[in-house]
Amino acid sequence: MEFTKDSINIDVKNETENIVSKLKYSVNHRLRKRGAVVGISGGIDSSVVLALCTGAFGPEKVVGILMPEQDSSTDSLDLAKTLANRFRVNYIIEDMTLSIAGFGCYTRRDEAIKSIFPEYNSSYKAKITIPTNILDKNTLSLFYVTIISPDGKEKKTRLPVKEYLQIVAASNFKQRSRMSMLYYHAEARNYAVIGTGNKNEHELGFFVKYGDGGADVKPIAHLFKTQVFQLAKYLDIPEEIQRRTPTTDTYSAEQTQEEFFFRLSFDILDRIWSGWEKGVPVETIAGVLKLTPTQVENVIKDIQRKKKTTEYLRTEPL
Repeated sequence: MEFTKDSINIDVKNETENIVSKLKYSVNHRLRKRGAVVGISGGIDSSVVLALCTGAFGPEKVVGILMPEQDSSTDSLDLAKTLANRFRVNYIIEDMTLSIAGFGCYTRRDEAIKSIFPEYNSSYKAKITIPTNILDKNTLSLFYVTIISPDGKEKKTRLPVKEYLQIVAASNFKQRSRMSMLYYHAEARNYAVIGTGNKNEHELGFFVKYGDGGADVKPIAHLFKTQVFQLAKYLDIPEEIQRRTPTTDTYSAEQTQEEFFFRLSFDILDRIWSGWEKGVPVETIAGVLKLTPTQVENVIKDIQRKKKTTEYLRTEPL
């Protein structure tokens, strides 16, 4: 089997028709629901899912839920509105700040950060990152916390395990609160909640269990991120969304998905992963992508490690 940089490409028309057909059957016949609720964030994944749902049910049976909170980028809200208007879908804005604060999300998170940087307060911005040098170093994901003062000065240090766990556990209230809101709007209409996670997120564990991982149907969980971008172009997703760098939109400081979790660009990650799944020799993948076999092996080991350590996220209750 020949392996090229274009091997990741899909037949977007056929893929769209298949997903739309399965959405109709899954929601209307298996779940016996009348329409779809989609949480839209101005990101590429939720945008594609919203477009697919309008193709399956018509815009009148799709509701977009926008769920900003105090740390959200204003771009997220603006782009989500643009998307809903493009596909003529009704949308509802639910400001999640008070709900999330009620769980103690911000105070618990800030307590952990402040134990590392005593000067940290609500006027600062913060984010968690990991080294993005996976191509050249087969290392575990060591997390760092960065704080940014009001005058733009940055401080960064490695996160101790206790503080890392507390920050992540507190931040996960955001996704779990949003899941509850989606189900409120779905149940009030007898609609289904449609998940927006792609293959990278689902199989590598880049989601919160019973948070953004909670949904009735996951129509793009089999597609690599690069393939989602291919669908976005075919579905005529607004250009500003297609050009937007994928972010977590979880922490107050701007943060890409690459620097928080995936460790390299989707353009490289997806092609290595796809080739490895198909049994393409490491040397062949390396040659096509102009990498060394060691670099490709480092990425494959990182994929394997993430799959193994996040298996509990995909496990049904025992």
